[in-house]
Amino acid sequence: MSAVPGVPIRDDTIRLGQFLKLANLIESGAEAKLVIADGEVSVNGETEIRRGRQLVVGDVVEIGGMAARVEGDRP
Repeated sequence: MSAVPGVPIRDDTIRLGQFLKLANLIESGAEAKLVIADGEVSVNGETEIRRGRQLVVGDVVEIGGMAARVEGDRP
């Protein structure tokens, strides 16, 4: 498996719906709501249906064969 690209976040946590947009895995908040509700998104290998799920550094989000890892913001 190839390396999963990291996406830095400003704070200690980020909501799943926000991270999907930040990582360019989806186009909009409305799309995030739909793909999450449809069970198309996984966090650390497990299907996640809560758009407000709090992600922390190290979490890996996958959708449609694409993936991104939550990284801390490096000064």
